[in-house]
Amino acid sequence: MAEQRQIRFGILGCATVARKLARAISLAPNATISAVGSSTAEKAAAFAAENDCPATAKLYGSYDAVLDDPDVDAVYIALPTSLHVRWAVLAAQKKKHVLVEKPVALNAAELDLILAACESSGVQYMDATSWMHHPRTAKMKEFLSDPLRLGQLKSVHCNVSFSVGETPDVDALGDNAWHSIGAVLLTTDYELPESVTAFRDPEVNEAGVILSCGASLKWKDGRVATFYCSSLADMAMDIFAYGTAGKLRVHDFVTPFPEQSAPSFYTFESYRLIEHGVNSELPQDALMVMEFCNLAGSGSSPEKKWAVVSRKTQLVVDAIMASIHKGFETIEVVY
Repeated sequence: MAEQRQIRFGILGCATVARKLARAISLAPNATISAVGSSTAEKAAAFAAENDCPATAKLYGSYDAVLDDPDVDAVYIALPTSLHVRWAVLAAQKKKHVLVEKPVALNAAELDLILAACESSGVQYMDATSWMHHPRTAKMKEFLSDPLRLGQLKSVHCNVSFSVGETPDVDALGDNAWHSIGAVLLTTDYELPESVTAFRDPEVNEAGVILSCGASLKWKDGRVATFYCSSLADMAMDIFAYGTAGKLRVHDFVTPFPEQSAPSFYTFESYRLIEHGVNSELPQDALMVMEFCNLAGSGSSPEKKWAVVSRKTQLVVDAIMASIHKGFETIEVVY
């Protein structure tokens, strides 16, 4: 098999979250940072210096300049969510592959614009939910899909919280809930719930940003799920899935506590608690970048799986927001 070419990244935005991806790109053998764009060239230069970007990386004081650079194959968009649709669509129109930070968009209508632009231009799309690319997640999926080990899935509970204080730009529903909803959908093989109902009295700051909230999800066959997300509570990254024959428990599914060694998850089968260790040579962020680059550089049609996963996650986020705005009514989820 011919060796795939290295994908050259342009980074749009120098927020804190971009630091992790800059490191991941440097660790991925099929990726390199070719350009950094910020609101000023000085900010781009500071980011490049602080994150050991290659000396060859071009530093721009605008995002347009990154998109116009012929030496950029793909962009990683680390801008505020409200700016994602504009810059992701422009990137796709300029034939750049798109890796965009989550939450991907303010709503499904915006996300559809991004996905349509990527499809029209034939570029790869992926959201930056890195835990989905850890080999542990694939092993969890194997267990969840095994009728002899889990049996019939009956209920799921997920809790994701990171105590960052009442920062106006940290929306627990948009950010932490993206992980929670993604984990719940993983357990159902991405079958959408029939309906969702937001829990009453979410915590909201003076700017109207949701700091903590929760919801229940129901499927037609009786399966149920609940989740809680918060930017105030102490760190939690738990998921519990209960079936008729066994159950699954993970305490660090978003960011494994041991970054590479052997993150574990637990199953309870035939009245026995079983620990499953899963090794990884690279951090999950680098594994995500590797997979994205493999798809972007394959020369074949873009993989649509990640677009479907993003859209289903966004639809559930939108339904929960609608439930909150409509007095915590039950809202039907329609694909």
